[in-house]
Amino acid sequence: MRRPSNIHHIENVSQLMRYLEQPAPLHPLIAIVDYNNVPLEVFEKEDKIMLDLFKVSFKNKFSGQVKYGQGYYDFEEGGLAFLKPKQVVFSSDNIQMYEGYALFFHPDFIRNYPLGSAIHQYGFFSYDVSEALFLSAKEKEIISRLFSTIANELNNNIDQFSQDVLISQIELLLSYSNRFLSRQFITRKVVNHSIITSLNKLLTEYFNRGKGLENGLPSVQYISKQLKLSPRYLSDMLSTLTGLNTQQYIQIKVIEYSKELLSTSSLSVTEIAYQLGFVHPQSFSKLFKKKTKQSPMEFRAGFN
Repeated sequence: MRRPSNIHHIENVSQLMRYLEQPAPLHPLIAIVDYNNVPLEVFEKEDKIMLDLFKVSFKNKFSGQVKYGQGYYDFEEGGLAFLKPKQVVFSSDNIQMYEGYALFFHPDFIRNYPLGSAIHQYGFFSYDVSEALFLSAKEKEIISRLFSTIANELNNNIDQFSQDVLISQIELLLSYSNRFLSRQFITRKVVNHSIITSLNKLLTEYFNRGKGLENGLPSVQYISKQLKLSPRYLSDMLSTLTGLNTQQYIQIKVIEYSKELLSTSSLSVTEIAYQLGFVHPQSFSKLFKKKTKQSPMEFRAGFN
């Protein structure tokens, strides 16, 4: 008989360690968990955990998958994955073995430091499950050393410098993660260029089918959902490869399509604006002039 699903709300590090059947934490607001020391029984089928903690998972190997939302983390190749507070994590249906480490820290641990406000700039905490960071052998060595440094500091007696040292190591870990993700966007060109091709096709079909009249301008959320990517991942990928975030990329495509209509159709500027999805034609004219240094009518006049 299938047992009912449970949600375990983990509010702090001490509660987390008890749930994982681990010794009491060495620091009340931060801990590193070695999954080799966690009994497999903890990761029961259909268990759900909602964390009020930041989590950085570092896996050298991973046999099995962890469900997160509608997708799965898959660490067969090893890598890093990130969770922000209030996310729900599901144990896998067929989990066999965990390897690696997870760093957990409470928002209060960084609240009075610059990282407390800057951490929201690290977009990978908002990535989806299929968007984990896969590491090269050299990158794994760097991350492994950082985890070891944090673990060693936690094993020392806590003093007035402990928090400063730990936060500096977390900042370094996040900075390296940013660097490695930028590398991943570039080295996975085939995959990412395929995504851009799909994005271009999606926008072309959106305008050609008149969806702007029905639904307005294509939103970042709509585009991301259609491409099955998180909005932040798509924006970061486009920024790395094109220098434009998703909103800017959409605007460029809007201008390209409007130029086609202005030069090949007899539609008025107002009709074109509505067809593209603008609520107010003036907004279209303002964006067009901003991007082209010409008004729509001035552009059209160049073809007459």
